[in-house]
Amino acid sequence: MNEIRATVRLQFHAGFTLDDAERWVDYYAALGISHLYASPLQTSRSGSPHGYDGIDPTRIDPELGGEAALERLVTRLRANGMGLILDIVPNHVAVGGSENPWWQEVLAWGRDSPYAEFFDIDWCSPDPLLTGKLLVPFLGAPYAEILQSGELTLRYVPQVVSFHLAYHEHRFPIDPRHYGNILRLAEHDSLWDLAVQFDALQQRDDAYTAVDEIRHRLRLIVDDPPARQALDEALAQFDGTTPEGAIRLHALLERQHYRLAWWRTASDEINWRRFFDVTELGGLRVELPEVFEATHALPLRLVEAGWVDGLRVDHVDGLADPCGYCLRLRDRLDALQEKRPADAPHPVVLYVEKILGAEERLHRDWGVDGTSGYEFMNHVSGVQHDPAGAEPLRALWHEVSGRDPDFLGEVRLARREILTSILVSEYDACARALHAVARSRLESRDITLAAIRRALKALIAHFPIYRTYADDAGRPDVDEPFFAQAMAGARKELSPPDAWVLDCIDAWLGGEAPSDCEDNQERRLRQRAIVRFQQLTSPVAAKAVEDTAGYRSAVLISRNDVGFDGEHFSHSPEHFHAANAWRARHFPLGMVTTATHDHKRGEDVRARLAALSERAKPFSDQVEHWRRLATPLRRALTSGLAPSPGDQLIVFQLLLGAWPPTLEVQDANGMRDFTQRLAQWQQKALREAKLHSHWLWPDEAYEAACREFLEGLLAEPMLRDSLAGAARALDLPGAINGLAQTVLRLTVPGVPDLYQGCEFWDYSLVDPDNRRPVDHAARQAALAEKPTPLDALPDWRDGRLKQAVIARLLALRQHQPALFAQGNYREIATAGENATNLLAFTRSHAGQQLLVVVPRLPGGLLGDAQQPHIPPQRWGNTRLQLTPELQGTWREVLTHASLAISESEIPATTLLAQLPVGIFLRDDALAARDRETSFLH
Repeated sequence: MNEIRATVRLQFHAGFTLDDAERWVDYYAALGISHLYASPLQTSRSGSPHGYDGIDPTRIDPELGGEAALERLVTRLRANGMGLILDIVPNHVAVGGSENPWWQEVLAWGRDSPYAEFFDIDWCSPDPLLTGKLLVPFLGAPYAEILQSGELTLRYVPQVVSFHLAYHEHRFPIDPRHYGNILRLAEHDSLWDLAVQFDALQQRDDAYTAVDEIRHRLRLIVDDPPARQALDEALAQFDGTTPEGAIRLHALLERQHYRLAWWRTASDEINWRRFFDVTELGGLRVELPEVFEATHALPLRLVEAGWVDGLRVDHVDGLADPCGYCLRLRDRLDALQEKRPADAPHPVVLYVEKILGAEERLHRDWGVDGTSGYEFMNHVSGVQHDPAGAEPLRALWHEVSGRDPDFLGEVRLARREILTSILVSEYDACARALHAVARSRLESRDITLAAIRRALKALIAHFPIYRTYADDAGRPDVDEPFFAQAMAGARKELSPPDAWVLDCIDAWLGGEAPSDCEDNQERRLRQRAIVRFQQLTSPVAAKAVEDTAGYRSAVLISRNDVGFDGEHFSHSPEHFHAANAWRARHFPLGMVTTATHDHKRGEDVRARLAALSERAKPFSDQVEHWRRLATPLRRALTSGLAPSPGDQLIVFQLLLGAWPPTLEVQDANGMRDFTQRLAQWQQKALREAKLHSHWLWPDEAYEAACREFLEGLLAEPMLRDSLAGAARALDLPGAINGLAQTVLRLTVPGVPDLYQGCEFWDYSLVDPDNRRPVDHAARQAALAEKPTPLDALPDWRDGRLKQAVIARLLALRQHQPALFAQGNYREIATAGENATNLLAFTRSHAGQQLLVVVPRLPGGLLGDAQQPHIPPQRWGNTRLQLTPELQGTWREVLTHASLAISESEIPATTLLAQLPVGIFLRDDALAARDRETSFLH
């Protein structure tokens, strides 16, 4: 079997199962994909659209077809010489509801459950109502209201001989040691006797296993109709709609290991770790060996069997010890290698989903093959944005919205809001952990919790990355600059006494190694504080950067996406080349991607908006015109006119970026679908921004006004036609940018990842829009026609041009695997009047050479072009400056044309004469035998 060359990411759910994917394996094989990269396949909540809400990591999801369907898929993959990469979620599982057996056991048995340590629960909360309990904030209204509403109903489940409280989709189990409080209300002697036996379990250390025998007796007794009737009458006495029933129900609940609460209490009082602020997802303590084994037994078994050839770890930054976790997983994968079938590839690849900051690099001591590629998506987007557009667009944003165009300013503001709102309970827990450290030493015992909270907030507000990776040995040297940056920012806003507290926090959070502590208790307290801090900064970053500032700051929304450094409007070619060269040296098998299931805007939406950066002044004038025409569409609310000017500008940007080149205003159905998709995006954008609406307290009047405004823009002829014209102006430069980023993804160091459906143009928006069904039949039919890129160029709008380029380059990767897996990376210098509009580099390995040339900032070079191809004459004297070893005969991969290089320079006109991009191959061994490589035929 071939080693990993290129992946395709597929999103599985009940509407697209393993058997559905099996139907299209032959297509992806023909396209040139080596590995299918699957969204999580372990059992998730019923109807899950994505698989990240797992409930049972020990089974393949039956909704997807179960293990039998997975075997059929793997068999088809193997028949095509392909492999499988599995996305796993070690950080969390879905809780609430009734489907997670581990969670249900914890609710029933509390700390005596064998799964009590699986979840990251603070059983010693300072809140007396939560001592020994966990908060369960799943009620739709305040507790007393729900208690007396009759919505909580006590039920007996004969199949498992248990009692629980049913509340909509939730099931809150009753501790079997308190079944006696129910049974003694039944007018039946045998049930009274069993009540005593269940009561006795409270005094037994083996209650968890001893209960089975008593349950069996209860089953036999309740099978008798009179006993069942007596039990039903007892259950009816817990009817909360009556005063006596409410008192009785409350007393029963007070004896449980959980406290039911209104969902709004979660942010302030929750005492267990969640995934970000999502209360339906509970954090796992995968750092514990027993939790690691339970959650990884299935994927490791599939690796050993040769069914799975790689793992992608979701949200590695949520773990207590990412480095330790990755090294443990790498050791297990390596140990399984010799047990795998002989034809299974080596090594098994291991990727992590990791968001890297602007100057941050993936740690090289984790034993992983790289990230899942968000940083490349950022780099290629940055190099395609015109730096000259930054200041005009910043000025436009400030003038229209009234907000500071400084993205980092928005981030710091959002971080503070997140810490004091949706993540305040996690913030408090971290502060208390640090306060415990302070109290452990005489020198710091007078530091107050309030002072720690002030210093901690300032530190996190200025944190430049998701997290650091300190452990018992202290903070790694590579993390120190980022922590120092946060310290410097925090110190500027703190008083001198609080600045001293900040210095103490620096030491406690890894500036000093916990292992150096003489007192073991202090060492443990410091270790705990480090974990709490590092598991706090990650969700704060995600919620503040991606889900708040990214929707508040709209200098140009194409620079606000998952994994992007929004503070940088653009990147230089030198920055882009340096990042690629670094990856070639350190993570040559790291994933590179331009579209994911998490992206906010599709890869070709961002490409179009990058072209807008070249039209900053005309766009500013258009915005003024559109706002004037749209004034009658705004609605007067008590809070002011809606939508706000800033929200208007964001809509204008998105309209131009997402407007497909094939959509005409005369297409009523197409316009209706486009409007609906935009409206769905708009509602999410407004709630994520948290300025005029919110997920927790949505302003429906404001949202409705914004939707009416959007619909009016696309219904009023003058506005609609003007917007459509502006969108058409982005078609050609946007398509060139889209092709350029496709070529770069397929040729730079790393393993290119294709997101489902993105063989054609990708004008998707944030999820769930980017997870819509893919028309595989259309893509298969287009591929079967085998058009060359030149053949597809005239009809470029239908997307076949992009697919043709992808197919040709994937074929190249298949026939020259060593060149891409091991080849070096070298920037090629450009010169001439349009030198900054050209990106070029070479890949070289063992006599094989690849020369890649793509345009950047193409808008000003198109002239009156009718296709996404810069007319050759527009390049003028622009040229590449070549070293002697590049002289010789080359073959253009996309056109088969021959290219002779005999000078130290070669004109862009020659390189890009027929297509907007150029990829040239030279193989000394093949040239000596005077024949072409087979993939070119």
